[in-house]
Amino acid sequence: MVLPIHDVNPHRRTPVVTYALIAINIVVFLLSPIASTVTGGGSAASQCRQVAFLDHYAAKPAEVIGQDQPTEVATGQSGTDAAGRTGCVTEAPPPYGKNAALSVLFAMFLHGGWLHLLGNLLFLYVFGDNVEDRLGRLRYLVFYLFCGYAATYGYALVDPSSTQPLIGASGAIAGVLGAYLVLFPRARVWSLLTFFFFLPVRLPAWLVLGSWFLLQAAYSAGAGVTAATGGGVAYVAHVVGFVVGALLVLPLRGSGRDRPIAEPRFGPYARR
Repeated sequence: MVLPIHDVNPHRRTPVVTYALIAINIVVFLLSPIASTVTGGGSAASQCRQVAFLDHYAAKPAEVIGQDQPTEVATGQSGTDAAGRTGCVTEAPPPYGKNAALSVLFAMFLHGGWLHLLGNLLFLYVFGDNVEDRLGRLRYLVFYLFCGYAATYGYALVDPSSTQPLIGASGAIAGVLGAYLVLFPRARVWSLLTFFFFLPVRLPAWLVLGSWFLLQAAYSAGAGVTAATGGGVAYVAHVVGFVVGALLVLPLRGSGRDRPIAEPRFGPYARR
């Protein structure tokens, strides 16, 4: 409903880690079979390559919680059965070992499509630079990854038997949003009201991020959706990441030098 596009909150240093995370996410997506599936029309062969790729690298709650190796995986090849139905060929046991903890890390840099990727990176671009500026680069990177792990494990605890691949940077980015809300609640954020013909408005961060969190919490509780995953979106992971980020930044916020928000009253609000 509210899409942030720019915040009036200049940073002192170039947000190298935020830019690097954005670049890595884009490169990984372009190199993954998921990108070819999106651009290739979704043929059976490309779909099976994607399934095999996710079996190998994506985090799955049942594997993350149980620490069990998968017993059967897709080979990446498509085939037909005796009834003429097309599907993906599988093999058991898998020809590789899978580390569940590493799969959580890999999954943070995987996305299911362009909309999924660009939506996540927009939020990281708007809010990540100031959190990095306040925490420092190394601390910010550790913070980002920790929030991603917490979000994934939090979701896995809610649905520990699920074998649905869990991918995306949104859990880690939700932690960044929670930290931003704590650090800069009064910063102004230019946003688009998507329910009113994309009307641009300038709103305080507490309203933009607070409403985002409440929406995620409502969906994760089942309001307006029929499943805990919200039709393919892990809203629980968003909620967990946000809360962990907001709480974790509290003991860290004094480590950076505070800086008043410079906000011009006239002219364009350009930051870069």
